[in-house]
Amino acid sequence: MTVKVSSTNTYYFTLNLSYNQCERLYQAGYQHAVLNADSGHRVQIPIVRLRPFVTTLGLKGRFRLITNAANKIVTFERLN
Repeated sequence: MTVKVSSTNTYYFTLNLSYNQCERLYQAGYQHAVLNADSGHRVQIPIVRLRPFVTTLGLKGRFRLITNAANKIVTFERLN
């Protein structure tokens, strides 16, 4: 009998981009963004994960990224 162990990684980010800086998220040719987590890890995520959080003020707030053992995104959410 094999027991599967579920493993996840959690990363926290504070983002503070102006609306003008967020324009790159919608330009052709950009598919991924590299974010620096509070832990010091550099994490690459698809830009489409950031777009829902852009407002007229830009992309601001505290975020949490949870990935599975294969480093696939489980959740990416704003905390505040």
